[in-house]
Amino acid sequence: MRKFTLMTLLLVCGAGNAATYHVAPTGNNGNSGLSIATAWATLQHAADLALTGDSVVVHDGAYQGFAAMDNSGTAANPIVFTALGSDVLINAPCSYNNLDGINVENVDWVVIEGFEVNDMPRTGIRTVLTDHVTLRYNSCNGNFKWGILTGFAEHVLIEHNTCSGTEDEHGIYFSNSADDPVIRFNHCFGNNRCGIHMNGDASLGGDGIISNAQAYGNVIHGNGAAGGSGINCDGVVNSVFYNNLLYDNHASGISLYVIDAGGPSTGNRVYNNTIINAIDARWCVNITDGCTGNQVLNNILINEHPWRGSIVVAADALQGFVSDHNLVTPRLSPDGDATIMSLAGWQALGYDLNSQVAGAQAALFVSPAVDHHPLGATAQMVDAGTGAVSTLVTSDLDGLPRPQGAAYDIGCYEFLPAMAIEPAQVHSSTFVEGGVLFVANELGATRVLIFDTRSSLLHEQAIQPGARQVRLPHAGGSLLIALQNGNGQPVWAGRAFLP
Repeated sequence: MRKFTLMTLLLVCGAGNAATYHVAPTGNNGNSGLSIATAWATLQHAADLALTGDSVVVHDGAYQGFAAMDNSGTAANPIVFTALGSDVLINAPCSYNNLDGINVENVDWVVIEGFEVNDMPRTGIRTVLTDHVTLRYNSCNGNFKWGILTGFAEHVLIEHNTCSGTEDEHGIYFSNSADDPVIRFNHCFGNNRCGIHMNGDASLGGDGIISNAQAYGNVIHGNGAAGGSGINCDGVVNSVFYNNLLYDNHASGISLYVIDAGGPSTGNRVYNNTIINAIDARWCVNITDGCTGNQVLNNILINEHPWRGSIVVAADALQGFVSDHNLVTPRLSPDGDATIMSLAGWQALGYDLNSQVAGAQAALFVSPAVDHHPLGATAQMVDAGTGAVSTLVTSDLDGLPRPQGAAYDIGCYEFLPAMAIEPAQVHSSTFVEGGVLFVANELGATRVLIFDTRSSLLHEQAIQPGARQVRLPHAGGSLLIALQNGNGQPVWAGRAFLP
C-alpha cells in the first residue's frame, strides 16, 4: 500500500515542469540528480534545490538528515521527499541544528514519507512554522526528546508513522497554537511519556488553543513510564478522538485538561476507543479543570489499577458532560477522584445509564494481551453501542463499515458476523505467529482461506496431508483466517495480523 501511494505521488508531482530528483549513497552532488545513474549524494543538496512540484526520490542507504527551509510547494504541487526503498535510514542529524534528523521549517505544502530516523539528539522529524505539511509512513525510533514534533504547524497531516522508544518525552508531540491537525493510523509505543501529546503552549505565543483536531485509528501502547497519557490534550477544543486502541500504558489513557494552554479542553468527542490501562496506570479517561462539554460514548474503559478506574471528571467540568454506552471498570469519580463511585452510584448522577461493567478480558477479546477484537458474536461489546456517533464514526480501526450487526459495537473494533468464531472452533493448538499458521492435525483441515475485514476473499491454498505449518502470503493488516475440511465445512476461524 505504501509503495502504491508513493508512486502515485511521484506520478502526480512529476507532471508539467516539475522535476524528479534522485539521491543515492553512490551519487555525486555534481550530477544532475535526474536519474539513478546521475543521482545526488546528500539529502541536504536535494532540499536546497527542490522547488514547487518537485519530487526527491531517496534510494536505500544511510544518510545525514536534512532541513527543508527555503522552498514551498502548493496544494496542487507539493514538494515531496520520498524514501523509495525499504531501507532508507537517517542516522545523523541535519547540519542546520545538529539536533533533528529532518527539519521542515517556515515552508508550506511539503511531504515527508517513508524515512527511518533513529537515535537523534532531539527529534526524529520536526516541523515548525509551517502550513499543510504531511508526514507519513516514517519510522522514528530511539530518539532522545521526541519522535515527531510540530510547532505552530497549521493543517498538519501525521499518518501511518511509527514512533517508539523516545527516551525523554513523547512519540508524537503537536505543540503550540495551531489548528486542524489530523493524526491518524500511527503506532506509538514504548515512549517514556505520552504516545501522542497535544499542547496549546500559551506561554510561547498565540491563543494557546488547538482546535478541530482529529486523532483516530492510532495504536498506542507501553508508554508513560514517566507520566503523561496515551493521548494527552492541553487546551484542545472541539476535537475528535475515535477508533484508537490504547493498552498497557502506564499513566492515563485519554486526558483533557489545561495547564499551559490558553484555555481548558472543551467540546471534544471521545468515541469508540478501546482503553485498557496497566496495573500501574492512572485513569482511562481523565477530564479536569473546567474542561466542560465533553462527550464519552461507545468506549471500552478497563483499568487494571487496584483503585483507579474508568472515568474521572473534575467537579467544575461536569457542565455539558455526556457519557454513555461504555464498558467500564466500576470505579468512576465526579470530583477529581476525591470520591470514587460504583457504576450504580455514577448512574444515580445521570451518567452512563446504558453502560455496563466490563466482564473478564478473556471473555471480551480474541487475545487480551495482543488482539482486542471481539472474541465472538456474544462478546459484551457487540451491538451494545449507540448510533449517536454515526456522523463521525463510520468504520472501525480495521476499516470495517459500522455497524455490522443490529447496532454499533463498543470499542475500536466492530465484530464481523460472517466470520463468527464459535466456541467449537477455538483450538489452542491452532494459531498464527510470524506469518505462519500452525494447524492442529485433529481438525482435519485441508484448505485455508484468507479474507479481508469486508469478507472479500484474498487468498486460498490447500493444506498438504499431515502439514503442521502453513506459510501465509504477505497480505498486510488485520485479516480473517478460515480453515475448511475436505467436505468444505468450516473447522476453525480466527483473526490474525499479517505484516
